[in-house]
Amino acid sequence: MITVTREGKRQLRHKRVRKKVVGTPERPRLNVFKSLNHVYAQIIDDYAGKTLAAASSIDKELKGKIKTGGNIEAAKTVGGLIAKKAVEKGVGKVVFDSGGYSYHGRVKALADAAREGGLQF
Repeated sequence: MITVTREGKRQLRHKRVRKKVVGTPERPRLNVFKSLNHVYAQIIDDYAGKTLAAASSIDKELKGKIKTGGNIEAAKTVGGLIAKKAVEKGVGKVVFDSGGYSYHGRVKALADAAREGGLQF
């Protein structure tokens, strides 16, 4: 059972959204997870159950580029990196899944950077 905490409420929102947001092979799902210290993004094909691309603020490619992993600047960098990896895999269109978080701050920064990198939602 999910408790009535901030994280529990987010999980409830995420489950509710996931009933409608499904990643297909043509349009995989761009999922966002954020912790206090880092930001993570995955492109997922839900039909196959496979992660096509993943990026986070702890990736080796970003070592030295970002000072801290839990701010808006790091989210922009992760958004650009996930877009680059997705385009390399041949993914151009995705369905955005904010993971139960409000579309604001780090989530919005990551989404905007992914759009600038070539992804279409």
